[in-house]
Amino acid sequence: MARLLSRTFKSLKPHHNINPCPKPLLKAPTTSVATPSKSEFSSSSPSLKTAPEVSSSKSKSKSKSRLSKSLKNSWSVYLILSTNPPIKTYVGVTTNFSRRLKQHNGEVNGGAKASRAGRPWVCACFIKGFRDKSEACEFESKWKLFSRKLSRKRKTVEEEKQDDNRSLALLHHRHAALSRVKSSVVCSHLEIIWHFDLS
Repeated sequence: MARLLSRTFKSLKPHHNINPCPKPLLKAPTTSVATPSKSEFSSSSPSLKTAPEVSSSKSKSKSKSRLSKSLKNSWSVYLILSTNPPIKTYVGVTTNFSRRLKQHNGEVNGGAKASRAGRPWVCACFIKGFRDKSEACEFESKWKLFSRKLSRKRKTVEEEKQDDNRSLALLHHRHAALSRVKSSVVCSHLEIIWHFDLS
């Protein structure tokens, strides 16, 4: 059959050594399982009493690892601020903020094109406790939408040259937009952490 197909389709090569049981590419790890002896099944054996404790500790450690994985993979929304001109802010969503910040700063591949200018970036606000990705993305898009719709004060040329005033004004603008998001979305379960004093 292989020869017939290779004649019809020139890109196929005939296989002369066809092995019906090919070797697996990766070896499965071998684990040794101890078979209990008949004496271990007796009620007077102490090893039978300790077996449930071991299995329950294994299940506890598994549930702890699942919990830590779910916390690591929990969705969060962040606001970062550029420290070099042009001073600007960026709102994003992620499950791993430290990796994402490294991407924005160019230390790791990835990151948005909008965050290439103004590096390095610092965290201005971090919001955690979202139930899933869709809730986090909805919050992020509303924050961006309210930020665009919210009017900004016009600055004089002198005020725009001062980076500290510019960054503080941007943060106040994002804070006001976040207040509008909080009034439109249920966010009592969220933890909002500001890393800048906005007073």
